[in-house]
Amino acid sequence: MITLGPLLPADRAAWEELFVGYNAFYGRELPPLLLDRAWREFQRDVRMHALGARHDGRLVGIAHFLVHASTTAPDVCYLQDLFTAPDARGLGVGRALIGGVVEWARERECSRVYWHTQESNDTARRLYDQVAENRGFISYVVPL
Repeated sequence: MITLGPLLPADRAAWEELFVGYNAFYGRELPPLLLDRAWREFQRDVRMHALGARHDGRLVGIAHFLVHASTTAPDVCYLQDLFTAPDARGLGVGRALIGGVVEWARERECSRVYWHTQESNDTARRLYDQVAENRGFISYVVPL
C-alpha cells in the first residue's frame, strides 16, 4: 500500500537519494548547495512544497511542486519534479503522487496542475496520458 505525506526531517537521506536519481535521469548533477536549499524550502513548506510516497514505511517516491500566479485563471500549481525509486516502479507510486498534488492544489483552489516531461520519456508519458491532458505545448528555455 502506498501512503503519502510530507517529507519529515528523518527522510533527508532517502529524499536526497531519490532527488539525485531524478536529476541523473535528466543528465544533471546538483551541487550540495542546491540540494540543501531545496530541502530547507520543503521543510519550510512556504514557497516550494513536497510530498513523499511510502511503501511499507520506506520512502520510494517524491513530488516537488509550487504555486504561481496566472494571467488567465486563478493560481496554478506546477509539478516540477516527480520520481519513483526504480525498484518501486509499477506499484502506483507516480499515480498516487500526482493524485496527492492534485488534491493539495484543489484544496487551495488552484485552477489546474501542470508539468513538463521530455518527449522521449515514454515510460512516464504512458502514465501521464492516463491522468492528464496533453495540450500540445512545446517548452522553450533561455538559460541565464
